[in-house]
Amino acid sequence: MKKLLLTSTAALTLMAGAAAAQDIKIGIILGFTGPLESITPAMAAGAELAVAEVNAAGTLLDGQTVSTVRADSTCIDASAATAAAERLVTSEGVQALMGADCSGVTTAILQNVARPNGIVMVSPSATSPALSTAEDDGLFFRTAPSDARQGVVMTEILRDRGINTVAVTYTNNDYGKGLADSFAAAFTEAGGTVTINAAHEDGKADYSAEVGALASAGGEVLVVAGYVDQGGRGIIQAALDTGAFDTFVLPDGMVGEALVANIGDGLNGSFGQYPGTDSEGASIFAEMAAEAGFDGTSAFAAESYDAAALILLAMQASGSTDPAVFKDHIMSVANGPGEEIMPGDLARAIEILKEGGEVDYVGATAVDLIGPGESAGNYREIEIRDGVIETVGFR
Repeated sequence: MKKLLLTSTAALTLMAGAAAAQDIKIGIILGFTGPLESITPAMAAGAELAVAEVNAAGTLLDGQTVSTVRADSTCIDASAATAAAERLVTSEGVQALMGADCSGVTTAILQNVARPNGIVMVSPSATSPALSTAEDDGLFFRTAPSDARQGVVMTEILRDRGINTVAVTYTNNDYGKGLADSFAAAFTEAGGTVTINAAHEDGKADYSAEVGALASAGGEVLVVAGYVDQGGRGIIQAALDTGAFDTFVLPDGMVGEALVANIGDGLNGSFGQYPGTDSEGASIFAEMAAEAGFDGTSAFAAESYDAAALILLAMQASGSTDPAVFKDHIMSVANGPGEEIMPGDLARAIEILKEGGEVDYVGATAVDLIGPGESAGNYREIEIRDGVIETVGFR
């Protein structure tokens, strides 16, 4: 009898292990170190909030639980990002990746890890226009709009403020060049003048030479298409120190509390934009995030929640955790027809899908995926006033 009990216990242990193996793993790969490290914690928290919401419901795919595994993309080191993603897939066994964040490392992971292994990626913040036409085998999606859209929005903001001439500096990578070129084309087409469109390298101690060239070219304001924790901040500080410029245009990669804290009053009057909306879902998410202890209005936090939610709802809609199967359901749960789903509604969405119904995931960012699986694009317009990043409108 003792032997039988031992055998039964072993069998139950094996069965429990098999059940655990069926649970869902999602990799969260973001730049926890590097030029965006100050905004990454809220992004990760946003994705994990969606996972926690689904786990609290306990109904996803008849009771499977979801766990997350973090990995560091570094934002800028393609080799390190690829190695980190490979570990998530081969060692951790993730079925999807929420990320990456910066466009260059996202492209590297897509081509070197996601496609060869058939893994779905949903990025909350990779915005390079080149990703719209990248070969992806139907595996890549993003909840942030392309910088082709941001270039137009930035142009509208500048023209509405009566600004006709600008100098542009950009971080020398896929994100920076893609955004700078998209903006320069849109601004010129709208009748504006770009006096200079020059790259800068991250990680330098002195940006006086770059600022000197920008100042010589002139411009009413300086557009800084860089990173909040890296060269973009260095360019702004050098420009202020030399008096070259006193007003800066801040695209999405430059908007963060760390920039205001480091630069101080010199930023007052500067302005810019990053993806965001004044939708009902955005308000709900901001409240949920505050309860969870992070800032839901931080750049790309809402997009991260939506990215994770889309992965999970696509799994439920397809009845499968196999990326080859559920990838074909991301667009359908993201767009109508169906019952509108807001943040906090994920349990209800799962029930609707279980019963054979349809959902239209609106989420925290008024999700509407177009064309190659990317956001149609909404932006929050901001201005720095008295050391505070204030929202002044939406586009």
